Amino acid sequence: MKQSILQIVLDTPLDSSFDYRWQASDESEAAPQIGQLVQLSFGRREVVGMIVGTSAESEVPAEKLKNVQAVRHQLPPLSAQWLALCRFAADYYQRPLGEVALPGLPKNLRALTTVALDRGLKKLQQSSAAHDATPIDVAQLNPAQQQAADAIASATGFAPTLLYGVTGSGKTEVYLQAAAQILARSENGADNPSQILILVPEINLTPQLEGNIRARFPGVMVATLHSGLAEGERMRHWLAAHLGQARIILGTRLAVLASLPHLKLIVIDEEHDPSYKQQEGLRYSARDLAVWRAHQLGIPIVLGSATPSLETWHHTQSGRYRKLELRERAVKDAVLPLVRRIDMERDKPSEGLTSTLVSALKQRLERGEQSLLFLNRRGYAPVIACDACGWVSNCTRCTSFMVLHKPEHRLRCHHCSLELRIPKSCPTCGNVDLQPLGRGTQRLEEGLQAMFPEARVLRIDADSTRRKGSAQAAFDSVHRGEVDILIGTQMVAKGHDFKNLTLVGILNPDTALFSHDYRASERLFAQLMQVAGRAGRAAQKEGGSASEVLIQTRYPQHPLYAAVIAHDYDRFATSLLEERAQACLPPYIYQALLRAEAKELEIAIEFLQQAAHCIEHDGITMHDPIPMTMTRVANVDRAQLLIECPSRPGLQAFLTDWMAQLRQIKTRAKWSLEVDPVDI
Repeated sequence: MKQSILQIVLDTPLDSSFDYRWQASDESEAAPQIGQLVQLSFGRREVVGMIVGTSAESEVPAEKLKNVQAVRHQLPPLSAQWLALCRFAADYYQRPLGEVALPGLPKNLRALTTVALDRGLKKLQQSSAAHDATPIDVAQLNPAQQQAADAIASATGFAPTLLYGVTGSGKTEVYLQAAAQILARSENGADNPSQILILVPEINLTPQLEGNIRARFPGVMVATLHSGLAEGERMRHWLAAHLGQARIILGTRLAVLASLPHLKLIVIDEEHDPSYKQQEGLRYSARDLAVWRAHQLGIPIVLGSATPSLETWHHTQSGRYRKLELRERAVKDAVLPLVRRIDMERDKPSEGLTSTLVSALKQRLERGEQSLLFLNRRGYAPVIACDACGWVSNCTRCTSFMVLHKPEHRLRCHHCSLELRIPKSCPTCGNVDLQPLGRGTQRLEEGLQAMFPEARVLRIDADSTRRKGSAQAAFDSVHRGEVDILIGTQMVAKGHDFKNLTLVGILNPDTALFSHDYRASERLFAQLMQVAGRAGRAAQKEGGSASEVLIQTRYPQHPLYAAVIAHDYDRFATSLLEERAQACLPPYIYQALLRAEAKELEIAIEFLQQAAHCIEHDGITMHDPIPMTMTRVANVDRAQLLIECPSRPGLQAFLTDWMAQLRQIKTRAKWSLEVDPVDI
């Protein structure tokens, strides 16, 4: 009877594979292959693992080897290239291979029963007819767009390209035109078959883009991959990609780890967006992994943005990336909006709005045009306070405030999700006159409804779009013209094409100007440019309003606002890079961050101090352990230790040795390592 030894990885924090014995049930059973899933017993549990190697013998004594219970032969094995991607991610981000490979698969695929897998395969088999990749109704591109699309589609080998285009310049059309050329080439047999991976930073951006893709390629199977899908739907889409049936794959950051055997082009839309960085578990950058995957496969990759990340901009300046530019808006006669600053020291706001902004809103209402008010702070007010004794609504479990959510009659912590009833009187002195301080989207909505009772006001934020499908329904109502004034957080700032929107008002952006985070100005500039880009995307109507962006600020002379007014990312990015070089900050240095958390801060700090002295670190700068800015979350204290090195390979070599030592330290603290941290 046939048998062999299988090396299998599991979704565990143990950084090793485990040997199991496979023995054929009969002579007709095929031998298992690397990349296949298996069911087995691990300790007292039944689990699903993945084969990453085979051998004729094991160092484990034969009598201690357990048998594999079942091999899932019905699923074609994951490719060696996919496993190489997982190995790279595991090595680079210092995680066990099993913690990378297994969680990247749909949950139903890792279930102990194969019912869902068998059902999904059957449905795909029924819909496996040939697909026509010929696009229809291709939009007429302007010369700059056509040149960019042709350059992307004709690229050979690994060709990283920054598609740098102002908001509304038609970057999506360039992506689709380049994809059409690549798919058509494969249909003609020169490069058969082809798959295109398109990444977007947030789930709420997928429906609009998916609709455009399906309309443009009605004969092509499109798969979507993001955490908002039901598990059965997510598995069917993953299987369609894995089996090569889906030709265009659209998804959020998790899609970068999808099995795509015929991948020929990767597109990363809004590549600067911090949402591409996973902040839990495997703390990977989908953008960086996508670039490595393109290099691994020798295929082109496009990073699109109106405000590229400084890392990407630096790569273009050094010649590592090619830059293609779209300097004009794609719609004829559509121009970039006029951006103006409103000095709040001179024009005092009422209900959060200056008289200048109120007047602009009235003008748009009279002309039947839409307005957007951007306030990146949800809830009614950031805090409630007592004037008599100074009490404020601090969270009892976090070093943060409880946010007032007036419609729900609750105080809510946005960090630990603790909810409390709004107190009828001050818990300290009994004063019944508690006042909300500051302004969130709910309070702005209330003020606008009182100010403009005839206006149709809609608020879009994480609170108003909790139910599945509610966000898309809200955006659809804006597109249909059923909304006069839209209030929104960063959910509305990017990717949405509101044809009748001519005014954007930006409220309370100043806090980011004085953040301790050295990336804050870069992010604020990108955010302001993105939200400003929602205005004036269609050609100006005769007698209509010119598109306008009004920024309410107490610091109108700040150079960041001057750069936004000039739509001058080039100069702004160049000056920021000069500052980063002088301060020896990324992208001129490479960082890792060791975090520790415990019930008491002293325990976390003690562990970090041990970590700092457990190994020699020549060539490595190791900063002192410090409490995190948000020190306490959900009754857990947190601290961090920053590590820096001028060489990426040098940092990686150190981290590999260091992690082996860290695992030997006995501590009550829970710790994790993040490579290339984005929040320090």
